[in-house]
Amino acid sequence: MKKIFLSIALVSLLASCKDEYLDIKEEGEVEATAFFQTQDDALQATSAIYSFLRSWENSAFPYQFVFGVPADDVLKGSNPGDASFINVYDNFTYTVSDDGIRGYWIGQWQAVNRANQVITNVPNINMDATLKNRLVAEARMLRAYFYFNLVRIYGGVPIFDGVQQNYNIPRNSVDEVYNFIISDLTSAAAVLPQTYSAGDLGRVTKGAALGLLSKVYLYKKDWQKAYDTSNQVISMGYALDPNFNHLFRPAGEFGPESVFEVNCQCSAQFGGSQYAEVQGVRNQYGWGFFTPSNSLEAAFEPGDIRKELTILRNGETTPEGDVIAMGDPQSVTTFNQKVYVPSALNNNACGYGSIQNIRILRFAEILLINAEAANELGNTGTAITNLNKVRTRAGLAGTTASAQGALRTAIWQERRVELALEGDRFVDLVRTGQAATVLASYGFKAGKNELFPIPLDAMNQSNGLFVQNPGY
Repeated sequence: MKKIFLSIALVSLLASCKDEYLDIKEEGEVEATAFFQTQDDALQATSAIYSFLRSWENSAFPYQFVFGVPADDVLKGSNPGDASFINVYDNFTYTVSDDGIRGYWIGQWQAVNRANQVITNVPNINMDATLKNRLVAEARMLRAYFYFNLVRIYGGVPIFDGVQQNYNIPRNSVDEVYNFIISDLTSAAAVLPQTYSAGDLGRVTKGAALGLLSKVYLYKKDWQKAYDTSNQVISMGYALDPNFNHLFRPAGEFGPESVFEVNCQCSAQFGGSQYAEVQGVRNQYGWGFFTPSNSLEAAFEPGDIRKELTILRNGETTPEGDVIAMGDPQSVTTFNQKVYVPSALNNNACGYGSIQNIRILRFAEILLINAEAANELGNTGTAITNLNKVRTRAGLAGTTASAQGALRTAIWQERRVELALEGDRFVDLVRTGQAATVLASYGFKAGKNELFPIPLDAMNQSNGLFVQNPGY
């Protein structure tokens, strides 16, 4: 395995703070006070936030440690002896000193800091006013995304609204963090455009801000706002890609189903990402980590086309004509097909799969958010309609559920198979109160493992201001 650091031809921004988890220290760094002078500076600084979305911390190992492996649909992958340190995430034996927990924490704070640099400094630049407002809105949207990640994994965290002089502050409550996220997303949605030209694909849109906002309301169980906000997104012209396989191939990138998607274009400026490489077929396309479990395989209904388009198997021939090698007999034999890039399309300049975009939020999930919220509000008709739109694309008949409780279970099940291997299963189990039951055999302890610990060095740097999460 080789961790590849992204080659970012952007000026890095160095914040004047002492805490490692809030520093950004990269080659070519320039003090922010000497940097934010021109419109080009503002564009470069905003691009530096986007570059984090494809980073190792946000898309490869640390991300999968906290959002992937703890769920029942993902296995460590590879062979038993390779990276065995990942096993602690599967059996919930990680500690405050674990490097993965620390890596994800540090990465998200570095991203927050990049966003705060733009939010604080770009308004003072003499530049096109419309572009200025849009860049600040983009930074707010992205900051909200990073905080959403933090609050779901660690619980309440400190709120830094702009560049701070003193980072040694206590954790805010979960509700305060969610309210901060909602404020950022509401503000961003009011400014962001609904679409961009081809050269700006991957920039966050009004639909992305509202879509993420609807998901935030879902987590808060504010059903009316989740319903209303997802309805706004539904009215914006998004649509399901009729071909589930096409949806995840390069030709399907930024298609009608794309609400929030990371542009992983391989170019001289951006070195792609390792999102697909770490999960690709071992010894053929990648490292073979974070692979589908037997539990996931059993979760698909008979006739669900998503099963074979989610699980890539040794020995099969893909729709694009690639023969998947039989591989190492000691290794796993199934892989995540959603990250597969056909050999004919791979850009070898950046490594296997580096062009594979990361789908953070799809229209299918918006429909399921709307269905779940509608069901909780007693509007079972709308819930069934939107649930069935997702099922129809999968080649399935309409749901047989009609009562609120049965429909709730059906929607949760649909989220599992529709969003399989996309990083939502573990936090969904926690959000819906299923984790203690579903993950009990893995070692999950109720009252503890709903959250990960605050890393030990962050606890120490707080000089007693941080209170550790329960059980750690």
